[in-house]
Amino acid sequence: MRTETPITIRLEDYRPSDHLIGTVALAVSLHPSATRVRAELTLRPNPAGRPGAPLVLDGDDLTLTGLALDGVPLPAEAYVATPTGLTLANPPAGPFTLTIETVVDPTANTKLMGLYRSNGVYCTQCEADGFRRITYFLDRPDVMAVYTTRIEADRDEAPVLLGNGNPVEAGAAGPGRHYAIWHDPHPKPAYLFALVGGRLDHVRRDFTTSEGRTVELAVYVESGKADRAGYALEAIARSMAWDETAFGRAYDLDVFNVVAVSDFNMGAMENKGLNIFNDRYVLASPETATDSDYAAIEAIIAHEYFHNWTGNRITCRDWFQLCLKEGLTVFRDQEFSSDMRSRAVHRIGEVRTLRARQFPEDAGPLAHPVRPRAYTEINNFYTATVYEKGAEIVRMLRTLLGETAFRAGMDRYFTDNDGTAATVEDFLAALAATSGRDLDAFARWYERPGTPRVAVQGHYDAQARSYRLDFRQSLAGAPDGPPLVIPISLGLVGPDGPLAGATAERVRDGVFVLDRASDAVTFTDVPVPPVPSLLRGFSAPVRLDMDVSDADRLTLLRHDSDSFNRWQAAQAVAMRLLVQGTRSGAVPETAATAFRDALGAFLDAEALADPAFAALVLALPSEADVANEIGAEIDPDAIHHARHALRRQLGAGLAERLRGLRDALADAPGTPFSPDAAAAGRRALRNAALDLIAAADPEAASAEATAQMADATTMTDRLAALAVLAQVPGEAREAALERFAASFRSEPLVLDKWLAIQAGIPEPETPERIRRLQAHPTFSASNPNRVRALIGSFSMGNPTQFNRPDGAGYRLVVETILALDRTNPQIAARLLTAFGSWRMLEPKRRGQAQAALTEIRSVAGLSRDVGDILERTLAGS
Repeated sequence: MRTETPITIRLEDYRPSDHLIGTVALAVSLHPSATRVRAELTLRPNPAGRPGAPLVLDGDDLTLTGLALDGVPLPAEAYVATPTGLTLANPPAGPFTLTIETVVDPTANTKLMGLYRSNGVYCTQCEADGFRRITYFLDRPDVMAVYTTRIEADRDEAPVLLGNGNPVEAGAAGPGRHYAIWHDPHPKPAYLFALVGGRLDHVRRDFTTSEGRTVELAVYVESGKADRAGYALEAIARSMAWDETAFGRAYDLDVFNVVAVSDFNMGAMENKGLNIFNDRYVLASPETATDSDYAAIEAIIAHEYFHNWTGNRITCRDWFQLCLKEGLTVFRDQEFSSDMRSRAVHRIGEVRTLRARQFPEDAGPLAHPVRPRAYTEINNFYTATVYEKGAEIVRMLRTLLGETAFRAGMDRYFTDNDGTAATVEDFLAALAATSGRDLDAFARWYERPGTPRVAVQGHYDAQARSYRLDFRQSLAGAPDGPPLVIPISLGLVGPDGPLAGATAERVRDGVFVLDRASDAVTFTDVPVPPVPSLLRGFSAPVRLDMDVSDADRLTLLRHDSDSFNRWQAAQAVAMRLLVQGTRSGAVPETAATAFRDALGAFLDAEALADPAFAALVLALPSEADVANEIGAEIDPDAIHHARHALRRQLGAGLAERLRGLRDALADAPGTPFSPDAAAAGRRALRNAALDLIAAADPEAASAEATAQMADATTMTDRLAALAVLAQVPGEAREAALERFAASFRSEPLVLDKWLAIQAGIPEPETPERIRRLQAHPTFSASNPNRVRALIGSFSMGNPTQFNRPDGAGYRLVVETILALDRTNPQIAARLLTAFGSWRMLEPKRRGQAQAALTEIRSVAGLSRDVGDILERTLAGS
């Protein structure tokens, strides 16, 4: 555990490495507790570095067993070696070779960084700084080298040996042992290194690139699970084909391997040619995976593959540029998923995620720019701001430049920066060069924390048949700063549909660019008072403030041509009802009835035509969404009661329609399973209908849910039914939970869903239920998936019980954080982020949360990961 005083790393202090590494020859002899690593590095002074500077290599918990310079062992006085570093005070002034021998213990590596064992499989995780846990190295992304890796192991223990790049050689290595050599011809930083060794099954296929290269694709999984790897394998092929068409990027090696492991801190890792995945994002079958699982597998497979160009061939100069690879690659995977599925539905999902994860981050003590200016622990900056808001910045650039100019800029970026460690400025320069646009003002998006607000007022002049929109932008924390460049996609809607004849000089291709603190745009040829449709497609990650009546919003729901704003209109009406209900203790009945009737008319007209979109329209803002909207003195119980009341009213009024939809959308007996968007949409609406029915009539819905569980042929339907039953106390619930666990007792990923459902039950007994589940055979505190499923679901998805006035919810999570901090600080730190909005709570809960945070602070020897999050959370205002 790191207990040293944290060092703040600042962007302004960046300087090039004093030394560079040309080639790395690794020999790794795998052993459960004593893996031997021999690293032969060819080094040279960096002309851009400091002349005569010492060679300082990074380490973390390493044991040095040998060191030689140009083949000659170095005497002890020639270097200083500690578990955290290796220093040569007087390295040669010219090129030289350094040979380093270390021993590491993969089994004891509970941090899951560097080389470790997962369920008997050797694997690595080196981003951001895990390679230094394998050997001493210049562990920074701007030091790129060509790697050749020789992996040796007992054949029985690890018959499969995989590395980066292309396979070169394999054979016997003595009694019972064998080896494999892999060579990656593309220079890469250490964080992209990977190796895998173990007993693994696989599925494979060939893919022919647009350049005529035949690539062998393979997905490796634990023994007996190959039948669940086929969907991931085909997703690789779809990703490759799409990237060739959408961005002109072809794959560049002879093989592309994906390996699924059980213990992984992240979702997946884009190591060059050898992607290592959390098995939840690879394994899928109709019996064990939901429609959401299938969609996530496809998206994350694509994300990691797309990193081959935006992250690997072009990496980031330093970790402050993390958004350059992650934000851009998230944008690319979002576009891929939109093309594979429903673009409108997928865009709504993206924005829901942004608002649920990133907007609260921007509003709390953990707020930071998309490109941070400083950090003490880089692992804590793999955040929604870097990923999701980073993607929104790229999307805004495409909106501003247009698709043709954006694609030309991307081509220029790839050409100019291939094989380099780049910066945000390099990315913007390529787009500016091809578009002729000055992007200096736009670059402020990378530097400003917080979510901008755009206030809008509309003015209709009947005599002039004109409509003016006045805009004003603001950003909390920077009231006097220069304005941002905000693209606002917009249009006008009348009582019967879009007002196609209305035009405005400063609106180009339906976009108005707000680049001043305040501005206005005037439409002419407007025959009737319009309803403005603003931020179409959510064209900028801002909060929009405009006084619009419910009647006007429902006009947008009926007639807007933009699907996102149709959904947003329903959300806005529901949000106003929920906020009023939270504050007054009762949802306004007349307004709720009008909303219910509008939803009924919408369902009658459109539900069967687009069930996936209809399911989203029916889904009310979450309790967390309402809390974020209120913003201060939050009472989670009041929000819960208001939301339940509105759901009950809607469910009662729409029950007949909802049951009719469930019947109409049911699959005929014998219908083969398909994970495609159409089939998933039908299931989504059927289950959304069941959820609303249950709010109004729990007893009847329980019977329906019990029948659905018994008859279900997909995990989606089975799990949706269990989620409904879990909300109704009684013997039927407990029996259903027991049956589910018994049916899937050998399926850890399915039992994660079982854990998560119980963690989300909004009842006072839930903390005690969680303590019992921590003792259940399926739960393991050493497995990140189990921890996220149980404790993560509780802290992030059960606001009434996590934020209990008596503090019991906080104490439960604090116990887990402190226990995990000794073994896996990354996961502990991520659990701690659940406290990010504690200052927004009402006084009693706020006091309990502060006491819980203070208790953590009182513990000696906290990891740097947890200490960083803790101090920022307590310091936030």
